[in-house]
Amino acid sequence: MKYCFRSCQFDEGIEFFYKMKNKGHTYDVYSYCTVSSAFAKIGRLEEAHKCYELMIKKGIELDIVCYNILVNMYCIGSMLGEVYNLLYEIEQAGLKCDEYTHTALIDGLCRAGNIDGALKHLRYMYTLGFNSNLVAYNCMVDRLCKAGYINKALKIFGTMDVRDSITYTSLVHNLCKERRFLIASKVLLACLNQGMKLFRSTQRVVVKGLRFACLDSEARKLRSKIRLVRILQ
Repeated sequence: MKYCFRSCQFDEGIEFFYKMKNKGHTYDVYSYCTVSSAFAKIGRLEEAHKCYELMIKKGIELDIVCYNILVNMYCIGSMLGEVYNLLYEIEQAGLKCDEYTHTALIDGLCRAGNIDGALKHLRYMYTLGFNSNLVAYNCMVDRLCKAGYINKALKIFGTMDVRDSITYTSLVHNLCKERRFLIASKVLLACLNQGMKLFRSTQRVVVKGLRFACLDSEARKLRSKIRLVRILQ
C-alpha cells in the first residue's frame, strides 16, 4: 500500500486498503492517516473524512499528524470554518500545532482569497517562535503570485532571511507569467549566485522573455552570467 502511494498509484493503494480491511486486517493510526492523505490528494475529501470517522469509531486516538492531514484536507476544500473547529479541538486535546498546521492554514486562507488573513497568520507564526518557517513563506509567495499579488510576493520575498530553490523558482516562474522578465532575470541571478539551481528550462524562459521584450542586451548579459556561474560552480 505504501509503495502504491509513494509511486502516485493512489487508486491501487486505496483498493488494496479496502481489500485487506474486508479480510479483517486491522490498521494502525499511521495506515489510516496515509489512506486519508491519499484520498485528499486526489480530491475525494468525503472518503478521506470517513477514514477519520472510522478511526474515532475504533477508539484510535488522533495525533498532530492526523489533525494536520485533516486541516490540509479542509483547506483544500475551502472549509475554513471546519479548520478553526479543528484548531480548537487540537488545543482541547492538549496537542500543539506545528509548522505544517500553520502552513496549511495559510495556504487555505490564500485559496479562499483571504490574503490579508494569511499575511496576519504568517506574522502570528513568528510570534509563536517559528522564526525560520521557510515552508510557510514559500507557500505565501507562491499563493500571492497565483492570486495576482506579485508586488506583495516580492515584498515578502525581500523580508525572507532564508530562501531555497523553491522560493526562487516560484517567483521567477510567476514573474515570467506576468512578463516582468527584467525582474525575473535579477531574481534568477540572485539564485544562481547563492549556489542554488533552477531548471535550465526556467533559465531559458527568462532569456527568451528578455528577447521578446526587446531587451537583447540584457538577454546576452544574462546568458554570459549564467555560463560564468556554471563554470565557477
